[in-house]
Amino acid sequence: MEGRYTTMSDTSAYSGPEYPTEAHGSIPAFNSYEEEATFWDTHSISDFTEETEVVQVRATRGLSANVQVRFDPETDHELEAIARERGMKKATLIRTWVLERLRKDRNVS
Repeated sequence: MEGRYTTMSDTSAYSGPEYPTEAHGSIPAFNSYEEEATFWDTHSISDFTEETEVVQVRATRGLSANVQVRFDPETDHELEAIARERGMKKATLIRTWVLERLRKDRNVS
């Protein structure tokens, strides 16, 4: 199965999109959660299969170790911005980068 990869943490709830949203093909822009809910109450996602893409969702269960890392405000804001651009939480971004680096270092040695 091809497509993007999305990771969701069991400990963080998805808060939904920021409104107003942008239109995507024949899916209109929405100004509020209520407006979007009304639309999806009367439409099926199966009506838009040509305008969607497959994603794989990987739940991250069993993450129990917690590490606190301090950043200066500028770095923290930059991390927040990058995470927002990628549609993930800041902690997920940092965890992803650390795991990528660990994999890279293991392959070098």
